[in-house]
Amino acid sequence: MVRTAAIGALAASLAGCAAATPEPSHGSPVSAPARAATRATSGLDPELQRRFDAAQAAAAAHGLSLTITSGRRTVEEQEELIAEAIAEHGSVTEAHKYVLPPQRSAHVAGTAVDVGDWKAAAWLAEHQVDLGLCRTYANEWWHFELVGAVGEPCPPMHPDSSSGWAGIAGG
Repeated sequence: MVRTAAIGALAASLAGCAAATPEPSHGSPVSAPARAATRATSGLDPELQRRFDAAQAAAAAHGLSLTITSGRRTVEEQEELIAEAIAEHGSVTEAHKYVLPPQRSAHVAGTAVDVGDWKAAAWLAEHQVDLGLCRTYANEWWHFELVGAVGEPCPPMHPDSSSGWAGIAGG
C-alpha cells in the first residue's frame, strides 16, 4: 500500500517530465508495431534486463502484462528495419522518424526495449522514473530505454528519432 501511494505521488509529480502517453497513432492500441524476429531478451544489457524484470513484476501486480516485442538487434536487423520503414512510410525522411541508424540505436546497444500492450506501456510511462526505464520518443509509445539511475528524472522526450540521423551519411 505504501509503495502504491509512493508510485502514485511520484507519477503525479512527473506531469511535466514524463509526458502522458497519448492514444497511439502508429501501430495498434493493443500491441506495438511488428518488428524484427529478434529474441526479445537475448543480448540485453544486464541492468536493462534487471529493471525490466522489476517493471514487469510491478505491472503484473496492477493486473497488466508488460512484454517485450523487440529488444537487442544486430546491425543487420537494424538496417533491415530502416529499409522496411522506408517502404512502409514512403520516404526516407518519414522512416527516420521511427528508426535510427545502427550506430546510434539503443536497440543495437542492447539498452532499449519495445513493449507490447498499450495499457501496460502507458502504465510504464507513468512510473518510468521509479523503474528507471525512460520513454525517449514522443511518437513511439512502445519504446523505453535504460537512461540514468532509478529515481533520476528522465530526459525530455524527442519528438521522434529523426534528430539521431544528424551527421550520418544518407541521413
